[in-house]
Amino acid sequence: MNVVFMGTPDFSVPALKILIENGHTVQAVLTQPDRPRGRGKKLQPTPVKASAEAAGIPVYTPQSLRKGEDAAEMLELLKKLNPELIVVIAYGQILPKPILDLPKYGCINLHASLLPRWRGAAPIQRAILAGDAETGVTAMQMAEGLDTGDMLHTLKTRIAETETAETLHDRLSLLSAETLAETLSLLEQGLLHPVPQGETGVTYAEKITKEMSRLDFSASAAEIDRTIRAVTGYAMFGGKRIKLLGSAFAGHSIEAPAGTLVREGKHTLYLVCGDGKAVQLTAVQPEGSKPMKIQDFLNGVQLPEGACLTAAE
Repeated sequence: MNVVFMGTPDFSVPALKILIENGHTVQAVLTQPDRPRGRGKKLQPTPVKASAEAAGIPVYTPQSLRKGEDAAEMLELLKKLNPELIVVIAYGQILPKPILDLPKYGCINLHASLLPRWRGAAPIQRAILAGDAETGVTAMQMAEGLDTGDMLHTLKTRIAETETAETLHDRLSLLSAETLAETLSLLEQGLLHPVPQGETGVTYAEKITKEMSRLDFSASAAEIDRTIRAVTGYAMFGGKRIKLLGSAFAGHSIEAPAGTLVREGKHTLYLVCGDGKAVQLTAVQPEGSKPMKIQDFLNGVQLPEGACLTAAE
C-alpha cells in the first residue's frame, strides 16, 4: 500500500522499518522538528527522521497540523500524495479531522497498552506502577477523541517481576512493529473486524512527573519496587542524591526502620520499606557517577550497620 508514516522517538522506528521491509511504499514521513540536545545544545533530528532519511524517504517536520501555514501546507501535501493509509505511532501531535478522513483506510495508531486501559501519554510507566500482570500493543482506527477509536488488532505480553520502564519500552517497540505487520496483513485480506471500545475498564495514563520519583519510605515494599522500576526512584545517601534504577520485590520481613539498607554477602543489598518488608536493589546511580550494578556499588562504598536512605530534599 501507499502509506504516510507519522512518528518521532526511537520507539517508533521499528514500525517504520517493518513497513519498508514488508514492501509498502512509504511516500512521506512526518515527525517533530529538530530539537537542541546534549551538552552543546545542537539541533538533532528525531530518531524517526534519521531512519527515514537513511532510507531515502522524504521527511517533513511541521510545527502544527491544526493551525498556521504548516497545517495548510501539510494538508495540501497529503491530498496530493493521496495515501491509502496513514500510520501513526508516538508522533506527538493531534491529527485534525480533515487528515483523519483523508486516506482510503483512514489512520491507524499503534498504542502501547491494552485499550481501553491506559489511554494517554504514559501507558508503559502506568502499567508498571499499577502492578499490571500484562500489557501489549493495540492497533486502533483513529478518531477525534484521545485513544478512543475502534480496536483493530492487539498483541499481549506479560510484565516481568523485574521489568523496568526501559526494558518494557524496548519490548513494546518491537511488538508495535509486529502488531502493525499483522494488522496490515489482515487489512489487505479483508479480515479486520473493528471492535468499539467500551466504557468498562477505561483508565488514563497521566504524564509522569519528577516528583513521582521521590521515594516515600513509609510506603509498602511492593509500591516502592514498582516506583523504582517504573519511574526511577531517588533519595539521599551520605548527603548526596542517589538514583535507584532497578529492583526486585523480595517480600521477606526485616526488623529495621524504613529506609534502612541491609547488606547480605558481597553482592546483595536490601532496602527496608514502610510495611517492614524488603526490596532488593539491583542497580543504582550515586550522584556524580555512572549507573552501576549493585555489586559494583557495594565494592566501592563503606556501608556501616544501620545505614539509611532518607527522603530527597
